[in-house]
Amino acid sequence: MSVTPATMRRLMRELSELKNNPPEGIRVVTSDDNMLDVTGIIEGPEGTPYAGGYFRVRFKFTEEFPAAPPKCWFATKIFHPNVSGAGEICVNTLKKDWKSTYGIGHILVTVKCLLIYPNPESALDEEAGKLLLENYESYCDRAKLITSVHATPRTRPPEFEPTSSSDDNDNTSPPSTSTISLPPQSITLPMPTHVTSPRKSTSPSPQPLQSSPANTLPSSHSASSISSGKDGKERVTSPSPLGTADSNVAGLASQSSLSAAATAATKAVKRSAAPGSAVEKRKKALKRL
Repeated sequence: MSVTPATMRRLMRELSELKNNPPEGIRVVTSDDNMLDVTGIIEGPEGTPYAGGYFRVRFKFTEEFPAAPPKCWFATKIFHPNVSGAGEICVNTLKKDWKSTYGIGHILVTVKCLLIYPNPESALDEEAGKLLLENYESYCDRAKLITSVHATPRTRPPEFEPTSSSDDNDNTSPPSTSTISLPPQSITLPMPTHVTSPRKSTSPSPQPLQSSPANTLPSSHSASSISSGKDGKERVTSPSPLGTADSNVAGLASQSSLSAAATAATKAVKRSAAPGSAVEKRKKALKRL
């Protein structure tokens, strides 16, 4: 039976919502050939004689939908006061209490509540309703037997299996460090300056400091003092390389002051020993008299 385009769009939205965010214990299955071929699956509620069973509920939509409720029945055999032997469901939601805002999800939730709270006062199955009122334990035993025979599959329906995210985690997990690490031989570390390499280096090694000849003093020894040894050769005495910069400067300053004092004394002696002094002139004058 065909429905209007507006009704079809509404059903597509509702079915998509039920598949993405289904109510607890409820799933929907559609046919690829006919989107109006809808089947609801209700998981038997815990604490009821229907626990462990999975009950299929079929839907048939008419041109009057959503103004009128769809036809709905149990495709799985069940022993229940409000379900006939042919699977017809007696619930007010599918009759006088129907509203155009209701949909597939609302019907399935109502039927699930009917499994928890059966209503023997309006029973379609008189045997089940009478047994429920007179002997509840016998009613439960009969309902469990029918459930185990007709509604309990060997394996759980795939619609109720949790979606495994292991594949997604494998795809989104960061790569192993072993796949991006470089081989040890491709990493070259600089050699410390205090470590002697076993191979001979082709670069010239730094030469130790040597004393310069007396006649070719380097610029770094310009402030050194010069002294003569016993053999008559001049020797250069440089500031201690282990001393601090302040001590070297102080040493150079003291040497400069000593050299200046020695030069002044030499000039004084020369002046006193000069032949043109005042004492010699006086002696010569007395001899001439």
